[in-house]
Amino acid sequence: MQRLRTTPFNQSLRYLSTASSTTTTTDKIIASVLFERLPIVIPKIDPLLYAFQEFSFRWKQQFRREYPDEFYKKYESRGKGDYQIDYQPAPRITEADKSNDRRSLQRALDRRLYLLLHGPASGSHSEEPVWHFPEKLYENEETLRKCAESALKSVLGDLTHTYFVGNAPMGHIPVTPEKTESNTMKRFFFKSQVIASNKYDIAGCDDYVWVTKDELLEFFPEEAKFLNKMIIS
Repeated sequence: MQRLRTTPFNQSLRYLSTASSTTTTTDKIIASVLFERLPIVIPKIDPLLYAFQEFSFRWKQQFRREYPDEFYKKYESRGKGDYQIDYQPAPRITEADKSNDRRSLQRALDRRLYLLLHGPASGSHSEEPVWHFPEKLYENEETLRKCAESALKSVLGDLTHTYFVGNAPMGHIPVTPEKTESNTMKRFFFKSQVIASNKYDIAGCDDYVWVTKDELLEFFPEEAKFLNKMIIS
């Protein structure tokens, strides 16, 4: 029986990357970062789910175990101690929500927020400012994730309060070239998350916003279908 020769996975990737760089030198690759802030408070419960939970609780109360009165008296006689404090939940609606301040991270606390920048897009010859993700044209970085990290670092200044989720991109989409360009372009998305920070000094753009998924789709009507599938929130 003839033995089949296998090639290690990493070696295959190096071969493919070398082959693609020699055969498609006109292609452009852009690393974009989907920089998100996770929800800070628990989302509101759907009224139907709340009604079911209340019904389930009342149904279980019929079969609960009743403890003797001595048990409750012994519990009430315990001292409160210093560890018991009065808890007051923070308001769900913040000042940023009331004023619709999209430059603030202190809004939509029960939703995920995503960073968008306004300025010239990377990889485009046009200097016309548009809304886009933090991104960078891939040049000679060691990996595509390194390129994405460099893109986000150029906006935030450092990556101290960020976390990149995985080494592989979460999705990619071909970009239609402009009439004055003949090169094809592909955009690869990497996910990164806000870590222990309420404010960033955003630089390298004319303006920026923190938006929810629904708001984000309004900025990219042509790519809304793709982004709606890629972003799970």
